[in-house]
This record gives sequence, C-alpha cells and structure tokens, in this order.
Amino acid sequence: MTETWHEELRAKGYRVTPQRQLVLEAVGELGHATPEDISAKVQQTARGVNISTVYRTLELLEELGLVTHTHLSHGAPTYHLAADADHIHLVCRGCGDIVEAPPHLVQTMVDALDTQLGFATDVHHLTIFGRCTRCR
Repeated sequence: MTETWHEELRAKGYRVTPQRQLVLEAVGELGHATPEDISAKVQQTARGVNISTVYRTLELLEELGLVTHTHLSHGAPTYHLAADADHIHLVCRGCGDIVEAPPHLVQTMVDALDTQLGFATDVHHLTIFGRCTRCR
C-alpha cells in the first residue's frame, strides 16, 4: 500500500510528506478514528503537526481515495482506510461499541430502495444504530 499511495500523490502533483505519511499510518492503526484521535496519534511522533494539518491531510487523502469517512454519531466524522471500507457500521446506543458487518446483510433493503424509489445507496456510509447483544 505504501508504494501505491506514494505513486498516487506524485502522479497528482503532490509531495510525499512526513505529515501525510503519519496521518495515513495513524488512520490504518486506529481503524475508526476521529480527526482528534488521529491528531493525538500523530503528535506522539511529531508534536509540531497541528489539528488543521490533520484535517487538510485527511481531506486530500479522501480526495485521492486512500481514506474514507463515515458518521457514527452526531460528532466528528470517523475515518478509516478506503481499502478496509467494504462494510456497514452497527453502533450500539448502550455501550457505544462499533461492529463492522458485511454489506450483503442489507442487500434486500438496498435493492428495494433502488427498485421502488430509484435510489442508489452508498452502503459504505451506512450506519445503523441499535443495541448490541450485551446491552439488550
């Protein structure tokens, strides 16, 4: 993956900077992480990287298709690697746990939305709220 994103940045006229590398590595290590979580992780290695740099870097990396975001609550979006984005999110309202589930579990709903309403669903941004087995 490292070579791929390096090549992608260079092909679009961007430099491979330590900040970009640190942000991408933090997203990969943390999984579902807010910009604040990512910033805290990056600052463990590079204290001089501020939150605005993290936001700008995440925006660029998402534009390049290397990361993606979703909204798992009313707060900040959470980011994860685009290569790991083939799932839906189940968020427990009791304990806050996030479970990743395969998109085929909602395929019937996706098909019905398309057939009945002409709506093309982006399941990679789909978040379903409810209660996990422990909190039920």
